[in-house]
Amino acid sequence: MRVLFVGGNGNISAACSRLCVERGMEVFLLNRGQRDMPIPGARNLVADINKPDQVRSALGDLTFDAVANFIAFVAPDVVRDMELFGGRTRQYVFISSASAYQKPLVHPVVTESTPLKNPFWQYSRDKIACEDALVAAYRERDFPMVIVRPSLTYDTVWPVAIGGWDDFTLVDRIRRGGEMVVHGDGTSLWTVTHSEDFAVGFVGLLGNTNATGHAFHITSDEVLTWNQIYTTIAEAAGVEPKLVHIPSEFLADLNERERGSLLGDKAHSGLFDNTKIKQFVPGYVARIPFHAGVRKTLAWFEGDRKRQRIVDETNQTMDRYIAAWRHARSKHERRAGGRRSS
Repeated sequence: MRVLFVGGNGNISAACSRLCVERGMEVFLLNRGQRDMPIPGARNLVADINKPDQVRSALGDLTFDAVANFIAFVAPDVVRDMELFGGRTRQYVFISSASAYQKPLVHPVVTESTPLKNPFWQYSRDKIACEDALVAAYRERDFPMVIVRPSLTYDTVWPVAIGGWDDFTLVDRIRRGGEMVVHGDGTSLWTVTHSEDFAVGFVGLLGNTNATGHAFHITSDEVLTWNQIYTTIAEAAGVEPKLVHIPSEFLADLNERERGSLLGDKAHSGLFDNTKIKQFVPGYVARIPFHAGVRKTLAWFEGDRKRQRIVDETNQTMDRYIAAWRHARSKHERRAGGRRSS
């Protein structure tokens, strides 16, 4: 089988690329060649996906059994892809997002039939618009699309709401005795998935003609609270966690950039029914528990000092959140004390 990944060496896609190579597929990675994460056994095609002429030149007369785009975010991206790959592939896989599911949920367990509606996060609404464009193309002209919705998937990033993503700031902070900001009271339920587990379900869909026209989420079945997630990271780093709980709405008011990610995603419980992907990919199961997966992530960061980047702004932001929350609580307690004494 010959597959093309647009991207192919990122947090989610690298594991998918490696598994395809391991299974004997002919793997092509189309990207700008700026990320230093080679995939042994894959062939690199250097082009900017946003420059169609470059892409056509890089592709030549190649055709594919499956094309997957890991870096399409807005509807014009998938419209462009349909024009570029419509005659070149038997299957087009769009990487959407589980954050596109209804927020707030009216049922605690998410299935693929859960409505898509997110009034809080533009990122999610853009992914929904991409899906709408693909569904219309499938219905109107049989475009062979498949939609995949990852939830919070990690490998070379930290699956947290506050504290950094692709840097070493959070681990460095807590090893120096710093506090970790946890949104809400930390008891809402969440799902994190290691990219190697995600890859098993994803690669199992490639070339599967029965999947055409369908949407799937691919997640772990492990259920954790946010307190457990942050505590497990601290334990992997070898320190006792110091958690500071701050309401999500309060955090969103302090930093508008956090509003979508919190109120449109992580402030809500996220539990997923994986029955559908297991039906289409027999034997799919997520095998890496978080306590083991986060140690793999830590080992990756510690394997190269260049990866251990500290972002001062992230530390300053967490300090600002904590100071603002403690000031607000102190002010409230003084007012409450004054009312009781009068």
